[in-house]
Amino acid sequence: MALDEHPLLGVSAALRLQETISGIKDNQKVWILKDADGCVMLSTEDEDGVPVWPDAGLALLWATEDWADCEPMAVTLEDWLKKWTPGLMQDELCIMVCPVPGEDGEVMEPDELAEKLM
Repeated sequence: MALDEHPLLGVSAALRLQETISGIKDNQKVWILKDADGCVMLSTEDEDGVPVWPDAGLALLWATEDWADCEPMAVTLEDWLKKWTPGLMQDELCIMVCPVPGEDGEVMEPDELAEKLM
């Protein structure tokens, strides 16, 4: 399957959220993008946050233009819940769930995502 044919392209942010939760639980991995400086962060008018995806392919779709040097990185679900969630909350960052080209993802607090993943 070509990346531009991914089944989560062209569906609503709410459906991408459901499928992302499902995919993360099934694979026990949260996918982020990283570069030489660390984890990629996105900013909206209201919030700064970390985008997450259910698989490397969707994360790669975001690795264009300013993020062309980024690569997908898997974080185990255990590490996400034990290390990343508290760290993101301490840094007052949100989670942007499964953004795709042309569409933002659902935005939520790290502890809210953690609850859905348990």
